[in-house]
Amino acid sequence: MRSKPHAPRAPAAGPENGGSAAAASPEAAADVVRMMEEHSPFNRWLGIRGVHAEPGRVTMAIDPRAEHTGDPVRPALHGGVISALVDTAGGAAAWTALPPGETVSTVDLLVDYLEPGRFDAPLVAEAELLRKGNRVCHVRVVVRQGARRVAEGRAVYNIHRRRKEE
Repeated sequence: MRSKPHAPRAPAAGPENGGSAAAASPEAAADVVRMMEEHSPFNRWLGIRGVHAEPGRVTMAIDPRAEHTGDPVRPALHGGVISALVDTAGGAAAWTALPPGETVSTVDLLVDYLEPGRFDAPLVAEAELLRKGNRVCHVRVVVRQGARRVAEGRAVYNIHRRRKEE
């Protein structure tokens, strides 16, 4: 069988490193967020950065730039910037609850845009894992800009388990 190239995997706390699948460590959660910042060229280009991480909860932010413009007349941020922040923070929140060797991918993403994103303050996404099942994780995300609630998102992430070596 040919081996496939793969992205670096961030460690999550499990029995091997002092935690369990149900209660990952804050250090492992921070490693997941750092991996999302450093190993995704798209996230780096957007400027997504981690603010806080603990098992099942992640806060990430973006400082809006001119390249993020969606409506130059208003002006307002592109909705794709906001949805990418929702997806990244949500995926990180789900991933922080997984044992080593497991990753996630987005199955479903719903974003409700409540206010236009502006350029005067960072967008801050707070993601919370609602439920981790055997095959999927459900996450809720709120995006704020200062005191304004800009968007709300809900996402489902498929859990990928590492295949056992033959």
